Amino acid sequence: MAVLAGGLSHEREVSLRSGRRLAGALRKAGIDVREWDADASLIERLRTDRPDAAVVALHGGEGENGSVQAVLELLGIPFVGTSAQASRRAWDKPTAKAELARSGLSTPDWVALPHTTFRELGAQAVLDAMVERLGLPLMLKPDQGGSALGAQVVRAAADLPAAMVSCLAYADTVLAERFVVGTEVAVSVVDDGAGGPRALPPVEVDVPGGVYDYTARYTQGAATFHCPARLPEETVELLKETALQAHQLLGLRDISRMDAVVDADGRVQILEVNVSPGLTDTSLLPTAVAAAGMDLGELFAALVERAVERG
Repeated sequence: MAVLAGGLSHEREVSLRSGRRLAGALRKAGIDVREWDADASLIERLRTDRPDAAVVALHGGEGENGSVQAVLELLGIPFVGTSAQASRRAWDKPTAKAELARSGLSTPDWVALPHTTFRELGAQAVLDAMVERLGLPLMLKPDQGGSALGAQVVRAAADLPAAMVSCLAYADTVLAERFVVGTEVAVSVVDDGAGGPRALPPVEVDVPGGVYDYTARYTQGAATFHCPARLPEETVELLKETALQAHQLLGLRDISRMDAVVDADGRVQILEVNVSPGLTDTSLLPTAVAAAGMDLGELFAALVERAVERG
């Protein structure tokens, strides 16, 4: 089988780390693994050295927006993870948020605006309307992307213009959310054939600076993780139920991770749902897998087997 990692997105280095860790875990589980970069030679490799199945360990860009998944579907190669169509839906944050909200799940109030809106209607006027509608502080993030690249909290209106410029370096559209104060939690969902999809123990993220940004995600010791989360039992169960609902509503498959905040009233506010969770030494999915008493390699070996059966 093949682990696809790397690629050309802003998250290339993180993806390579995820790919290396996953490949090592699969080898320990007795799986013959090839590690391939998602570059211009990938399709030829897939044709001439056709794997039984593939695992997409790509983060950002083509690895999560459904592009690589669509190529695998075109070539008839089974793969672990969500279909191309559903990956595209989850990748676009405003689309996913709207679908989750329509189904009755909670997500922070938001607006998504392209760069052209600020240019054509006047940046300051649009920013003033944004603050009037959503208030401060605001969380700004690219409408597409992962690893919190370009994401930042804006607490003063005077800081908004510079923050918008920084965010637009990663995407043409900015998603502005009402910043929710609470406990940040990640809940992974897996479906390895043992009775349908199930949620793993929630991982609580404790960051001294209060914002789980790119540096906090991938710098050893920058954040502290508690698994299971230090929350009341009924809140933990609510988190699991919400993650399962989000996984199913968005049509996800095999594995996903919901990022959320539990606010002061105990409500679960969904921030986003990830179809290709990180697998690095500081990533949250491996933490949840270990807390559930599972082995990462054996879990993905079972997912590979399911993918082959689907194929």
